[in-house]
Amino acid sequence: MADDITTETADTVAAGQLRAFIERVERLEEDKKTISEDIKEVYAEMKANGFDTKAVRSIVRLRKKDQAERQEEEAMIDLYKAALGME
Repeated sequence: MADDITTETADTVAAGQLRAFIERVERLEEDKKTISEDIKEVYAEMKANGFDTKAVRSIVRLRKKDQAERQEEEAMIDLYKAALGME
């Protein structure tokens, strides 16, 4: 009988913990949706002010990388462009 109570209690605790994790993920997903909408609004505002949003997105992507990673990527792009006669 004691083993049944222990198992039931453990199941209840695990279920409660699982529910808490799921609820945290759901809140974070909602936050992510809100942030994504905010980012879209900023890009729309930039576009309305005459900025090239494709170029801005490229700059944002580049700024996430460290200098060595950017240089390596740029060197590879230059190499591929040269191989294709684009320079």
